Amino acid sequence: MTDIMTGGCQCRRVRYAVKVADGEAYLCHCNYCKRATGGVSIAFKNVRQADVDWTASPPDYYQSSPIAKRPFCAACGTPLGFQFLDSENMDLTVGSFDDPARFRPTSNFSIETALEAWMDVTNLPGKRLDEHAAAVDRWMNAVGKLPD
Repeated sequence: MTDIMTGGCQCRRVRYAVKVADGEAYLCHCNYCKRATGGVSIAFKNVRQADVDWTASPPDYYQSSPIAKRPFCAACGTPLGFQFLDSENMDLTVGSFDDPARFRPTSNFSIETALEAWMDVTNLPGKRLDEHAAAVDRWMNAVGKLPD
């Protein structure tokens, strides 16, 4: 079922609406993506460029390699995606969607540079934000509530 999903950057200057047909997404482990995001991998949803409507300010772009460019917000720095220079498709960062819970990783890309220690974190201990007193105090003092 095709839905219109929305998303954008952290400061909300750049916003988009996009047609999404399914919940399939993938993780890219290439060194370009690691450096572009500062992460150990990045989750992407592949979509047709023609199905993306930049509804607020359009994103800024930089050419991240000889074959690709990346949309981002110059105001807050949020990475918004990836697109080959010669493709009709593009990738949007799963984390930039307003409701990323719809997506599930169905594949890994560039596995030759994957950081194996970060591939399965399901058995690591976890802590909720509201259990971290210092972080709670910072949020409450700054804005009077915890972030959504």
